[in-house]
Order: sequence, then structure tokens, then C-alpha cells
Amino acid sequence: MRAVHGLSRVLGRIEDAMAAAAVTLLALVMLSVCLEVFMRYALNSPLFWVVELSEYALLYICFLGASWALRNGTHIRIDVFLWAFNDRWRRRFGMSASVFGICISTILVIWGLVATWDKFQSGAYKPTVVEFPGWIVVAIIPLGALVLGLRFVLDLVGYASGEKVHETSYDVAGE
Repeated sequence: MRAVHGLSRVLGRIEDAMAAAAVTLLALVMLSVCLEVFMRYALNSPLFWVVELSEYALLYICFLGASWALRNGTHIRIDVFLWAFNDRWRRRFGMSASVFGICISTILVIWGLVATWDKFQSGAYKPTVVEFPGWIVVAIIPLGALVLGLRFVLDLVGYASGEKVHETSYDVAGE
């Protein structure tokens, strides 16, 4: 169990760094969109690169922040019926969700690696204003999915050992 706690600590640091990068990207997107609006309407000189880079940044923000959100219990989940079940059943639901998350994360890692490598080898560029290399756009998918998959593995271990129980929004609000 010490190895699990060590992995959790290391993964937590990685997730915190990725979340900080996501927040930084979000702030940069916000500032660049504000600058674009000002340039377009006040100076009649739009910045053509803002929309495209904002689209790429949104992909990065999602994959950089997903594992952190899961760790903190703010990841997407349907808990409307969980409050009706006892802790044993909540753990079972948590284990099922974790196994499903591991499967999806594995698929995303494999697909993302293949897509990134394919775009890197072919030298594919997006035929847009910025002409950004395609592999840089999709490279975050396998990285983010790997970290997310590891978090799902740690959650599965926590549910299976009884250390973790699915909290519902009802439980959190009642505290």
C-alpha cells in the first residue's frame, strides 16, 4: 500500500502542474480574445490567429485538467441516485466507473499515440492561417489520458480497499 500512496503523491504533483498549465492557458485565451475584440472593433485590425489557437488551447485545457478534476471529485459524474445507496453500493459503483474510465483512457492513449506519431511522421500541418504542426495539436491526448487512466487506477484501488467511497453532491452539501 506504501507504493500506492507514493504513486498517489507523485501523480498529485503532476496533476497540480497540469492544472496550473490549464489555468494559465485559460487566462491566456481570455486575454487574447479580449485583445482580438479590441483590435477588431477599436482599431479595425483583427488578429487572425486568436480563434485557431484558442481552439487548440481548449483541447489542451480539457486534457490537462481532467485528472485533477477527477482527483478533487469535480469530474463529470451522475450522482443523482447515489445518495439512495449505502457506502458498499457506492464503492461498487465507483469501482465500475473506474474500470470504465481505465478502458476509455487506454483507448485514448493508444489512439492518441498512433495519431500523434502518424502526424509527426507525415509532417502534417493544419492548412490554416497559423499552419500549426498537427502532431502538436493532438500530442496532449495520450499524455492527458495516461495521467487520467492512472488516477482511475488509484481510484479503483481506493474503492476496492474501502479507503474511498463515492461522495455525492448531497453528502458534500450536508456537511
